[in-house]
Amino acid sequence: MLAPLALSLSASLLSAAPQDTDWPQWRGPRLDGSTTEKAWVAKGADTNLWEIDLGLGYSSVSVVDGKLYTMGHDAEGGLDVVWCLDAVTGEEQWTYAFPSKIWNQFHGGGTNTTPTVDGDVVHVLNREGNYFALDRKTGEVLRERAFAKELEVEPPTWGFAGSPLVLDDELYLNLGKVVRLDKNTGKQTWLSSSSGHAYSTPAPFRWKDRELLAVFNGDGLAVLDRANGKDVARYPWETKYDVNAATPIAIDDALFISSGYNHGGALVAMSEDGLTPVWETREMKTQMSGAVLLGDHLYGFDDSVLKCFGLDGEERWEERGLGKGALTGAPGRLIVVSSRGELVIAEASPEGFRELSRRRVIEDGGEMWTKPVLVNGLIYARSSKGKLICSDHRAPSGGE
Repeated sequence: MLAPLALSLSASLLSAAPQDTDWPQWRGPRLDGSTTEKAWVAKGADTNLWEIDLGLGYSSVSVVDGKLYTMGHDAEGGLDVVWCLDAVTGEEQWTYAFPSKIWNQFHGGGTNTTPTVDGDVVHVLNREGNYFALDRKTGEVLRERAFAKELEVEPPTWGFAGSPLVLDDELYLNLGKVVRLDKNTGKQTWLSSSSGHAYSTPAPFRWKDRELLAVFNGDGLAVLDRANGKDVARYPWETKYDVNAATPIAIDDALFISSGYNHGGALVAMSEDGLTPVWETREMKTQMSGAVLLGDHLYGFDDSVLKCFGLDGEERWEERGLGKGALTGAPGRLIVVSSRGELVIAEASPEGFRELSRRRVIEDGGEMWTKPVLVNGLIYARSSKGKLICSDHRAPSGGE
């Protein structure tokens, strides 16, 4: 492990931000994989509020104004399906389907990305590099582009997995090359150089008053200037099969990256000389959905072991028995799904793992690699086989 570098941490967003009522895109309203929501109970109802079969895949959910948006693959029809559901009842509002291959290479296949909701538009990018802008209320197609063909890029082995990213009036799509569009018109405003196979969603961050974008692709970490898409810095990070899938986590002037296949994680700092390592470890191998930063600690799955890491690169604790799952952060809590389909609520504390509740919510035998989402006291979780459930954790009187 490399020697730690002292970091000046800003105050946690969780303590200052207003309560979340929406979760509009991958990793939530602040793009950090956590919610500020406090008015919910750790032990929810004994049975699921509702459940639905979406079709194959790993897409998470976006929730805006009481409506839930997600995706699944209809293997029999050879279609990807975008779903709009009532977030409280699970009742279907509309669907939009389009042809797509299953992409079941060494796993069940299906959808990889999560729809992004912005204003009246739902932005969708699928694993073949096809983009759709859909009317949020009706599912009508407003615009569509075959970006992989237009940009002359081949989808990676398991298909593109980065979700659309909306920042201000800009829409970013990661297809190995990052393309920036005017979100209102669909007009392309810049195109970056390639950084390899694209499985990760870019992460915005600020450094010395510059608006930058961290892109973690098969070649490693690339930092782009949001103004023009030009390279600012690169940090090579070679992983087996070129799979770097976890979204980078911005921590002041540094970025945390991690990947599976026995590689590990690293904290790298921005400087005038580019990206330099603060520390590296083989003990945080977040292969799929990535870690979450709560306060000054990282929580994530090191393959099949849930771990807590300090920003000095030292492990604080580990919890075995959950398998290869996924998690989301909340004030003082972790929302975890285990490989057996259990929804586990635990304390988010560097002092140790303390479970607050556990219930098996999905029993279809699918992979549980998709991040759970909490909105307005309701927790949504899905399996790779397509079961999406809603678990009721609403507080009877607005709090515990």
